[in-house]
Amino acid sequence: MARSKTNDDRGDMMQGTLAMLILRTLLLAPAHGHTIAYAIERTSEDILQVEHGSLYPALHRLEERGLIASFWGTSENNRKAKYYRITPTGRKHLASERNRWDQIVNAIARVLGPATE
Repeated sequence: MARSKTNDDRGDMMQGTLAMLILRTLLLAPAHGHTIAYAIERTSEDILQVEHGSLYPALHRLEERGLIASFWGTSENNRKAKYYRITPTGRKHLASERNRWDQIVNAIARVLGPATE
């Protein structure tokens, strides 16, 4: 699962977040697992760390659901690698999850209110 480096207990992020991050990453271009993990880490300025033990099961679940598709290609290191691309169904799912995520974030912000000390 993606984990936050700044979280003291380093607990797992909300369920489904990793899937959403993977789908968002694949909007840009097809990628293999290592590249997906690196892109999430780099984009989050290394706040989020993607563990391979969580990434690959998530990729398999997304593929089983028809949200991504895989194909074999050659990596930057000239090695055979499994690449993933987002499907049209995956794009629709990401848009729906993004809306849901925005609603949750806004609701939490309303409950927390302005920062006070």
